[in-house]
Amino acid sequence: MPLDESAEQSRQYALVARAIAFIRGHATQQPSLEEIAAAVHVSPFHLQRIFAQWAGISPKRFLQYLTKEYAKQQLLASRDALSVTENAGLSSVSRLHDLMVSCEAMTPAEVKASGAGVEISFGFAASPFGEAMVGWTQRGVCHFAFCIADQHAMFEELATRWPRANLEQDDLSAQRLLQQIFPATPTKGSVHLVLRGTNFQIKVWEALIHTEFAQVVSYRQLAQHAGFAHAQRAVGHALAVNPIGFLIPCHRVIRESGAAGNYRWGADRKLAMLAWEAARRGERSTPATSPHGR
Repeated sequence: MPLDESAEQSRQYALVARAIAFIRGHATQQPSLEEIAAAVHVSPFHLQRIFAQWAGISPKRFLQYLTKEYAKQQLLASRDALSVTENAGLSSVSRLHDLMVSCEAMTPAEVKASGAGVEISFGFAASPFGEAMVGWTQRGVCHFAFCIADQHAMFEELATRWPRANLEQDDLSAQRLLQQIFPATPTKGSVHLVLRGTNFQIKVWEALIHTEFAQVVSYRQLAQHAGFAHAQRAVGHALAVNPIGFLIPCHRVIRESGAAGNYRWGADRKLAMLAWEAARRGERSTPATSPHGR
């Protein structure tokens, strides 16, 4: 994907996010396309075009992916998918659409060293969900966050997590990496993750990595899948401190009611990601009532 195309997608997302925020705030009224367009100060035609370019589907179809009814259908489907995975056992490699994702955990000694002797490159680049910051070592991606603050604050977050590492900014390489993660056209690729956390957190993150593209799971399902059936609250905390957004897909964890729930980088972004993935998968079920609640 050319750099200017990535930037355009990011700008389109800003409008999509505003539309989602309006829809969530007026869920009981089920606003029309015209009402949504008026709320975000564009014409219905322009809104239709933006959704078609950004998500590949119409706003009407996109809204169907935001409903609780659709989410609950997907949770039911997840039970069978998770059973198959559990019977087969977790491998070290998973698939994120056409992207193969593998991971490794840092050793306890490496974790204790807080990044001493580690060279981390990082950079800022456009993504389909707004500006993102990505960090990587020679071994793989160790950080991915959507920018919900200015770049200095985002850098401080990375530096706090890796206080003894050598950090070097490289925006051009970050742009190339994000193009690999979010290709304009289906392209087979791979990305390796380096995980730094407690044993519990890493098991939860590994279980998440092995969810399928566009799949959703409940907190209870994820806890069971990770082998911690009675630790849903602790599983929720592991999601809250996930350092590698999207690639460790904590956005796919929703409430059993079908409500999207909280997300470290914003509930509207979470809904956008869920619907974007559903559109990419080409799901054809058509539920429609109210968008995900809080």
